[in-house]
Amino acid sequence: MKQDKETQAKIQEILTRGVEDVIVKEDLEKQLLSGNKLRIKLGIDPTGPKIHLGRAIVLRKLRAFQNLGHTAVLIIGDFTALIGDPSDKLEKRPMLTPEKIKENLTTYKKQLGQILDLKNNIEIHFNSAWLKKLTFAEIAQMAESFTVQQMSQRRNFKERLERGDDISLREFLYPLMQGYDSVAIKSDVELGGFDQLFNVKAGRIMQDFFKQRPQNILTTAMLVGTDGRKMSTSWGNVVNIVDEPKDMYGKIMSVRDDLVVTYFTLCTNLSIDEVKNIAQGLVQNTLHPRDAKMRLAREIVTLYHSPKDAQDAETSFVATFAKGEIPKDTKTVTVNIKVPLVDILIKQGLVASKSEFRRLVQEGAITFHGEIEEKKIIDPASLVDQSGALKIGKRRFLKITVKKNKE
Repeated sequence: MKQDKETQAKIQEILTRGVEDVIVKEDLEKQLLSGNKLRIKLGIDPTGPKIHLGRAIVLRKLRAFQNLGHTAVLIIGDFTALIGDPSDKLEKRPMLTPEKIKENLTTYKKQLGQILDLKNNIEIHFNSAWLKKLTFAEIAQMAESFTVQQMSQRRNFKERLERGDDISLREFLYPLMQGYDSVAIKSDVELGGFDQLFNVKAGRIMQDFFKQRPQNILTTAMLVGTDGRKMSTSWGNVVNIVDEPKDMYGKIMSVRDDLVVTYFTLCTNLSIDEVKNIAQGLVQNTLHPRDAKMRLAREIVTLYHSPKDAQDAETSFVATFAKGEIPKDTKTVTVNIKVPLVDILIKQGLVASKSEFRRLVQEGAITFHGEIEEKKIIDPASLVDQSGALKIGKRRFLKITVKKNKE
């Protein structure tokens, strides 16, 4: 069945927008244009309790396939998470406990529902359903599909070997398991981030081993996080899709100027033509990077919250950062006079440790707006001697009311 022009355009966007690699592109394009309904596989290991914008990229790609009527086959890696995916890791990933995996899964479905249609064209599977049933003999037989040379040439393994770092045999097993997932659900296409290329190729090898038609592959670009590295829960440089609107807005505003167009492309629903206009405006200096970033923050907050939340977040951001005000809804705590400032901030969860507090003080990142004076905190042993408001870094605030001792 020949597709209409609108559907053809959507297919081309699926195959190109934010895409790093397609294997085999000609075959996948032919199948999509034919109107055949495909099984589109995506596996997610619950290594953390929240889904961030980087992970959302491939989920959004899966939703695009859903919108064309294809079946989204979402695999929750409750078993593979026990082993640990070594992809893009330059050190051994610790094994997760079943309890931690269960904890991480608690809110997953609700978060997935912010991106995917959980009622139509979808199957959700837990890969423990088939992986824990495999015998040692079956695993050994599947392992014949791979060589030690293949594994050792994998980029992150190769770098670790060159440094003399250990690589456990457990890590070599991960691609086998992810590949077997494709066999279990008979996938036609597998999606993944570009760092997953080795693992998704394993699906083709496994399917060929089991006499199935090898799946096609589509990998998406990786998103740079707030510290300049790949966005990763392990590194904490993330913008989570469940972040509060004001926090989400503020994090987006801290993204580097040179990444704005990439974020528009990978994280929003703006048309490619609109993204190109924004890129052109930035190059020609007819659009200020701050204004582009504010548009970006509005788009993303609207996507995961609402237009009103986006407008409120922007109003708060402008008042706080452009006008130097303390947000009206900042939390207030009452403390005794002469209490160590670090103790208050740790108790309120605004800094994680005394070492983080010392680092922030050394960077001049803590300002106290007091009743008597406004000052930078320069002494890690500072005591609270007056009521006022603290600004910690760019987005953390706390109002303090001092309860003076009775004479």
